[in-house]
Amino acid sequence: MKVAFSTQDKQCVDAHFGWAKNIAVYDVSPTGYHFVENFEFGGKLEEDGDEDKLAPKLEAIKDCAILYVAAIGGSAAARVVAVKIHPIKVPQPEPILDILEKLQAVLKGTPPPWLRKALLKDPGAAIPHFEEEDEVNHG
Repeated sequence: MKVAFSTQDKQCVDAHFGWAKNIAVYDVSPTGYHFVENFEFGGKLEEDGDEDKLAPKLEAIKDCAILYVAAIGGSAAARVVAVKIHPIKVPQPEPILDILEKLQAVLKGTPPPWLRKALLKDPGAAIPHFEEEDEVNHG
């Protein structure tokens, strides 16, 4: 499953999606993660109501299941969700590698329903079988 991170320094999730200089993409699975690509963005990135500047960023993350951001505007969030990417807001700057470790641990266990849905976005990903709690036979 590919995961995108809005970052200024390529180390931490520390950027507003629209203002991010970089979007780092990693591939994550229950057995590990690896860096895929960094997309660099220049020019006028600050908030100015210009929705067109989001197009290259949306194109860069189109095959990602999750997008971690420090912040994201309402219309940008709607556009991200419309292409079936789950945005996650990080309340303070957090190292990308820490998030990847946590995400990998969650994938090894029983991911929450929203994450199972995100996993289905990537047809190439190995989807583990999850037992639903109400399907488990307790007798």
